[in-house]
Amino acid sequence: MKITEKLLQAHKDENAPASFSFEFFTPKTSQGVQNLYDRMDRMYQLNPLFIDITWNAGGRLSNLTSEMVNTTSTVLGLETCMHLTCTNMPLNLIDDALQNAYNSGCQNILALRGDPPLDGSESTGDFKFAKDLINHIKNKFGNHFCIGVAGYPEGHPEEPNNLKTLEFLKIKQDEGADFIVTQLFYDVENFINWCKKCRDFGINIPIIPGIMPISNYNSFIRRAKWNNVSIPNHFIDRLDPIKDDDLKVRDEGCLLMTELCQTLLNSKFVNHLHFYTMNLEKSSTMLLDSLNLLSNKQKNDYECENSKPWRKSLNPLRESENVRPIFWKNRKFSYIQRTNNWDEFPNGRWGDSRSPAFGNVDMFEHNIIRHSSTKILSLWNRPTNSTELGNLLIDYLNNKIHCLPWSDTQVTDEINSIKSDLIDLNSNGIITINSQPRINGIKSTDKIFGWGPSNGYVYQKQYLEFLLPKLKLNSLLDQINLIINEDGYDSLNYFITDSSSNNLLNTNIIDSSDVNAVTWGCFPGREIAQPTIVEKVSFLAWKDELYLILKKWSNVLLNSSNDLEHEPENDNRLKDLKSSKFIDSLISDYVLVNIVDNDYVNPTDRIFTLIKKLY
Repeated sequence: MKITEKLLQAHKDENAPASFSFEFFTPKTSQGVQNLYDRMDRMYQLNPLFIDITWNAGGRLSNLTSEMVNTTSTVLGLETCMHLTCTNMPLNLIDDALQNAYNSGCQNILALRGDPPLDGSESTGDFKFAKDLINHIKNKFGNHFCIGVAGYPEGHPEEPNNLKTLEFLKIKQDEGADFIVTQLFYDVENFINWCKKCRDFGINIPIIPGIMPISNYNSFIRRAKWNNVSIPNHFIDRLDPIKDDDLKVRDEGCLLMTELCQTLLNSKFVNHLHFYTMNLEKSSTMLLDSLNLLSNKQKNDYECENSKPWRKSLNPLRESENVRPIFWKNRKFSYIQRTNNWDEFPNGRWGDSRSPAFGNVDMFEHNIIRHSSTKILSLWNRPTNSTELGNLLIDYLNNKIHCLPWSDTQVTDEINSIKSDLIDLNSNGIITINSQPRINGIKSTDKIFGWGPSNGYVYQKQYLEFLLPKLKLNSLLDQINLIINEDGYDSLNYFITDSSSNNLLNTNIIDSSDVNAVTWGCFPGREIAQPTIVEKVSFLAWKDELYLILKKWSNVLLNSSNDLEHEPENDNRLKDLKSSKFIDSLISDYVLVNIVDNDYVNPTDRIFTLIKKLY
């Protein structure tokens, strides 16, 4: 959706709280990119109106901007605005970037001139000014893109005549600019006066102030000088005495910026705040909290008819996607990657189980775990037995660590009702991979489980996926069959496989094309929605991915031990070797099991009860 449309929607009630957005820049390392995606994923929960991603002209970084725009739109479901500069940019690169943004479903561009060549020479690009870039975008893509431009409340460093600066801004509006994002500033009275001048000059498009939180004194002074913006005396008076204490500077800086933002909002010239995050979250979150914008935020898309229990993609090619297998619940990056060549997506029920053609998992083996080898060792240490691995999972369940090799996201409050059971299983050698609790007719606006339109009800079957020692498999089947025989029907469904099988080792589902909806919703005047399912072909595709994840983890540990080979008595080397062998044993000596309890009304946690009888 266009930013201007989102602004109108967010503020159709004149008493609505201020909306906000975040700016991020492209990191220099691949690990930095993955870290930033994780941060964006967390900040999604704050409900920003949009995010934007800066442009780095030329080479790998300009491609990275396009890649990140695609990921934030397609995988993370974040409304994204792409920066685009024209200085020293050949037309073919500009058009490639615009086409990539278009294909990703991005509808917002911040059109910028960019910095002039450092040597003072003329720009070699096809366009010299932002107005030329705006004109080109309009000619090539019509009204598809909502175009933003830069505003300079304290004047442009290359143009001492502020009247001229306003004239240039008016020209950009007349060429088709839809909104303004301003440079950072600290002089709020000057900003408000500048807004008045803009309106008097006929500049009537939305003005979005650029807000730079204050995290420490030196960076505050440095950024102000770099951007040629003035610092009011009261900022210095309050910050200079504490400049050597970063914690105090951050707290006082938050108060100062809260006062600035509140003055802005009271002026009625703005109703939206754009935060320059510097790829960090703490300072922006503190400021939003201080402004009471986190408590007032609307719940993510509860009123949106397209919302699902999983993150909805904004890519137009996935517009019809209404169903996903539960197996990738915590692996949205890989699910998008493995399905990005699908011409159409299941809408409604999954249909014939032969239809999903998942991309070969071997094609992206190099990034099957979204972290560098160094970070893998740092995150998950070196488990050498099921007890140590179980403790790692318990730390994850208690939010002491935020990801696992097979889970990119931290646990949510959804697991609270089964958390103690999950901890119990992992304490006793049953390695849990994925789960969901049973719910029976909870309001669709529920803070934890809600999704879809309001005035509906949502349901879930209890689901558990886990790695089980092969020696316990027969006992597991005996316990499952006892319950099924007692109920008189297949109240429990299960799939069981292992690393060496191309098919299932065991199941009680006779028709391999059967699809089991494990999440569904009932909404007034609509068909029942079934957005999360369990079915055979998808499970086998997921099985290959999980075992490849384990193999990658094992190889990282093995390679680490080889790096320490010249130190044969090194404790870490010996532990790396032992840990690698243990992870390999998960591949060779365990089966992968999932169980669905179809009796979502039964209050007993039967899946956990039967598994606990195995130890």
